[in-house]
Amino acid sequence: MDQDNKQDDVKGAAEEPAPVAGVPSETPEAAPQTDALPEAPPQGRAPNSDARTFRIRKGGGRGGMKGRRRDNRGSDVPESDYEEKTLEITRVTRVTKGGKRMRFRALSVVGNRKGRVGFGMGKGVDVAATTSKAFTQARKNLITVPIVNDTIPHEVRAKFAAARVLIKPAPKGTGVKAGGTVRQVLELAGVPNVSAKILGSSNKVNNVKATFAALRELRQPKNASKKRDEALPAASNEA
Repeated sequence: MDQDNKQDDVKGAAEEPAPVAGVPSETPEAAPQTDALPEAPPQGRAPNSDARTFRIRKGGGRGGMKGRRRDNRGSDVPESDYEEKTLEITRVTRVTKGGKRMRFRALSVVGNRKGRVGFGMGKGVDVAATTSKAFTQARKNLITVPIVNDTIPHEVRAKFAAARVLIKPAPKGTGVKAGGTVRQVLELAGVPNVSAKILGSSNKVNNVKATFAALRELRQPKNASKKRDEALPAASNEA
């Protein structure tokens, strides 16, 4: 009898199908039904350990960064107060493997004729886009030129590459005695009386850079600030 019972148990076990991995069992005990919600994954982490996590910055992706840069460009420069001049437009070519690539290069200067002036260079396929880039660059590179008694405070010399520039103060009524690109820069800067001379190369780009190097070396005289401070109390007493 015991041997018969053992043979029946072995036959019953062989008839039952083996469980398959990943397939739920049909018995109610293998898949219990519960009303509890699944546990949420921790904040800042993906539910899957293999998934990549990233953080989105404010302002969007690449387009958002471009928008912020575009809004910040020249935000402190009202365009209505500034005059723009294009000093040079040249055609430049680059020899590549497939042939020559032609582009335009523009040199522009902007100024408000009240002591603020800047220059910029742009390069593009057409002239309109090139000049627009140059003006945008010029508005970002503005400098302040000190003006004392309707002229510059002192004599200054500057050199850039082979270009050399000399700028000297002049008495009232002289006007702007200069030529080439130096005259354009000084007029947009708003210097009423000044004398300047180009001593080196005739390259317009180098002359403009040498002129701005000279204007950056100008310093306000110390006695001018003292006179201004002394004049303020006197004016208040008279009032």
